[in-house]
Amino acid sequence: MTKIAVIDDWQGIARKSADWGPLSIRADVTFFEDALAGEDAVARRLRDFDIVMTMRERTPFPASLIAKLPNLRMLSITGARNRSVDMEALKGRGVAVSFTQAGEDGEATAELALCLMLSAARRVPAGDAKIRAGGFQQGIAPGFTLRGKTLGLIGLGRLGTLVASYAKALGMTIIAWSPNLTAERAAAAGVEFAEKDDLLKRADVISIHMVLAPETDGIIGARDFALMKTGAVIVNTSRGPLIDEAALLAALAQGKIVAALDVYSQEPLPEDHPLRTSPNTVLSPHLGYCVRENFKVFYEQSIDNVMAFLDGGSMPSATVQRPKISLT
Repeated sequence: MTKIAVIDDWQGIARKSADWGPLSIRADVTFFEDALAGEDAVARRLRDFDIVMTMRERTPFPASLIAKLPNLRMLSITGARNRSVDMEALKGRGVAVSFTQAGEDGEATAELALCLMLSAARRVPAGDAKIRAGGFQQGIAPGFTLRGKTLGLIGLGRLGTLVASYAKALGMTIIAWSPNLTAERAAAAGVEFAEKDDLLKRADVISIHMVLAPETDGIIGARDFALMKTGAVIVNTSRGPLIDEAALLAALAQGKIVAALDVYSQEPLPEDHPLRTSPNTVLSPHLGYCVRENFKVFYEQSIDNVMAFLDGGSMPSATVQRPKISLT
């Protein structure tokens, strides 16, 4: 019988998000809720499986890992792209790849960015921790209102534009920069274009909405933190490596900035990672896209794709080179 691994189901949500009955009749489906550290551990777990159903970019699939999975015939990806998968290596092996849509249009991540801004500005995590420890307001520094403050957006694509619309409702002044953004495009979104250095100097809150690529890796570094206002809040709901982590930790230790983070250079965040004990932080465990609407679409469409693959027909979502041998 075909062996299917559903991996990185960290919240144990996969079974509840779709009807697995029809697929379970035709295949041996195993769910894995834990995360593995290291490529060899992943290879040992997955080497006997024919189909692997992934969740976003939680487990990278470089060529070196793909080479260690001799039985792999199909990789199911949730979302429209996954930059942590070596597509050429899969194509060279003749492994089929499927994708899915999302259940919403970016609102989940944009809303979380707003949530992190408000939590950082009003010291909500510190207040929550104080109450749970038996205290009340003692030692909680006063926060600040967002109305009248300046929001600097690093990136003004779909998500950045959504965040801008929320910030407008709060009465914030909004400026934006990205390597390819023009003043005309910013104006069309109702936002003021600012050069990067100017944005960093002026913004009370900075929110990053960039795609991670070689040219954007570390786009916020030590020089950028030095330009920011003391006490400025930086929000990252995009990808961890967009911020130079060493520079971030130094700025936090110095009390230069407050960081509200949903993404990290290594996920899950290691238990001994210094961010866990860093001052001036609001941390969430990559919850940006983790809403019921997305999981429902991810798993329903993934099951449809796998069923179509087993039937030897065209999968509903995009694929790369399909093997000639089916697994039925």
